[in-house]
Amino acid sequence: MSTAAAGYVAPQEHAQSVTLPARPEPITLKPSETAVVVVDMQNAYSTEGGYVDLAGFDIAGAKGTIANIKRTLDGARAAGVQVIYFQNGWDKDYVEAGGPGSPNYHKSNALKTMRQRPELHGKLLAKGTWDYAIVDELQPQPGDILVPKTRYSGFFNTNMDSVLRARGIRNLVFVGIATNVCVESSLRDAFHLEYFGVMLEDATHHLGPDFIQQATVYNVEKFFGWVATVNDFCGVISQAAPANP
Repeated sequence: MSTAAAGYVAPQEHAQSVTLPARPEPITLKPSETAVVVVDMQNAYSTEGGYVDLAGFDIAGAKGTIANIKRTLDGARAAGVQVIYFQNGWDKDYVEAGGPGSPNYHKSNALKTMRQRPELHGKLLAKGTWDYAIVDELQPQPGDILVPKTRYSGFFNTNMDSVLRARGIRNLVFVGIATNVCVESSLRDAFHLEYFGVMLEDATHHLGPDFIQQATVYNVEKFFGWVATVNDFCGVISQAAPANP
């Protein structure tokens, strides 16, 4: 059966590759081979009353991060760049979170908070709850892809690698929360799977003191990928609008 008969729709042709100003050196991106990966932009991580707020972390910078991610996604979608969301959490009974035999049981601050405050059981990062939901400002749009995950890295026990390889995507631009946990974990795994990872430092937000953000920036820049800004990404990706929109 031909691809046409199967209802195949060819991807849009793009005008050109672009060179993104980044550290430690510029990196060339082709829109059809690039995805923006939105890490855990859920009420749990960025909204007052969400798990991170209840666990005692400072979420004051989350609003600015949301605004910068929105700019990034607007620019990416206009250029035909694939947008992929990670959504972190577990079933309502927390079976997917792992029991005492799992390191996640002992290290997850959400699980620890619920053990300390039993009245929150079933409310933090449980699928179908407000806490689990993507924030209103960044709701997925038609054509976006949503990848649920149960651990820090979006590549662990998910179909992320298959989703990317099926689309010929080699370059991943990471935005989201938390820089030092789920963003860095996912970018590190991407590196080991031969993807080129770029982190937009002003479209990510950390959990903990400010030096934590800089530590991840250093690790990415020196060892695992590239670091850029929202202005630089939006500026160059706008040059790569589809040739046949």
